[in-house]
Amino acid sequence: MDKLSLPLVIVAFGLAIGGWFIGHGFVESRTVDRFVTVKGVAERDVVADLALWPLQVVATADNPATAQRLIDESVSKVQSFLERNGIDGSLMEAKGIEVTDRLANQYDSGGRGGRYIVQQRLMVRSEDPAIVHAASQNVGELVADGVILKSGQGWGPAVPTYLFKNLNDLKPSMIEEATASAREAAQRFADDSESQVDGIRRANQGVFVILARDGAGGIVEEQELHKTVRVVVTIEYYLG
Repeated sequence: MDKLSLPLVIVAFGLAIGGWFIGHGFVESRTVDRFVTVKGVAERDVVADLALWPLQVVATADNPATAQRLIDESVSKVQSFLERNGIDGSLMEAKGIEVTDRLANQYDSGGRGGRYIVQQRLMVRSEDPAIVHAASQNVGELVADGVILKSGQGWGPAVPTYLFKNLNDLKPSMIEEATASAREAAQRFADDSESQVDGIRRANQGVFVILARDGAGGIVEEQELHKTVRVVVTIEYYLG
């Protein structure tokens, strides 16, 4: 071999070795990076276990004492209404009172109605939401009995809010179910691609959400007795 061809052989050999390593490294990288991202879902239908029913009664009079007496009468009527509908009257709690002097309002001449407006806020808290729901359907009895009701900035009764408190009791089994669902999805993908599912590359539990069971437009979850708890997990599995 002449002196010129020897360096060429060395360079060629070096390029070949370098190419082998580069190629080998690429294959390893592709092997390590082979993974599939799947989602698993779990749902449970539940019934609310706590009801909160805000009520606000209003009275007007030309002096505060008379207005307060009317408020007391209205509160007594509300308590009787609750008991007639199967709700313990002791579950109703006074949450504050507001007195307005109409003459102190520059935008209200006080020409009609009483000078003083008294508003009493009440809260009914019950762990029997079904009974509260039934009673709320009969709230017209209060209006017929002369009780003036207000809801927030508007007039009329406020609707109850229904809550589900025992979410933590469901979390372990729902996470297990959602994870199994994700694994099944990964296995189906692996079968289709003639691979096998290896370990978990990354996992995201997701967030538990409580939805109205009947998810039609205009339905508010907090106003529904029947709900659906849902969780979605996202898992990346290595493929072998």
